[in-house]
Amino acid sequence: MRRLARLIALPIAAAFALLAAGFLWFLVITAQAPAPLPAHADGIVALTGGPGRVEAGLHLLVEGRADRLLITGIGGHTDLAALGRLAGLDLAALADRITLGRYAVSTRGNGVETAAWAQANGIKSLIVVTAAFHMPRALAELRADVPNVTLLPYPVHPTEQKPLAQTGRLRQEIEEYGKYLFTISGLAALLPRRETIPMLTAHEGTAG
Repeated sequence: MRRLARLIALPIAAAFALLAAGFLWFLVITAQAPAPLPAHADGIVALTGGPGRVEAGLHLLVEGRADRLLITGIGGHTDLAALGRLAGLDLAALADRITLGRYAVSTRGNGVETAAWAQANGIKSLIVVTAAFHMPRALAELRADVPNVTLLPYPVHPTEQKPLAQTGRLRQEIEEYGKYLFTISGLAALLPRRETIPMLTAHEGTAG
């Protein structure tokens, strides 16, 4: 019985060790500063769902880092003027280069919406803007949906980073790590999509 218990315990312990090592890797890569962006890309996609993401995407467009911007996952009736006020920018001159995507309500939906927009606009290089802790999963979804597009991550870090020991942040990181593993395992693709509205065309979703 003792030998059987050891045989069972060893693979369980090894699995926990692998999960722990993977979580440490996850914490390291999500804490890194953004890598330098190229002078110009075809497009930018900003994934909504947290502070600073939309503002960062809008500022990159204003700086001329790309030709077009998709803000995917815009809820309700939020319009471009409200987003401009949030970012402290006048976006009137850029309205025809910004698409407000209202289809996605999940990271999987972000990938679907981004793929349709990228194909419609001939996007071959794409700056991806989302929260740092969300970036690994976002990139995994996007690589599956736009495999021929070069993805350039631009992670947004909180202005005030809480200590990891604080319950809220640690729980958030653990949950996101679990979702990331679920995504790269392929199991997430087996779940029904949360999106219930039809996909918007590129023209219908364009601001202005």
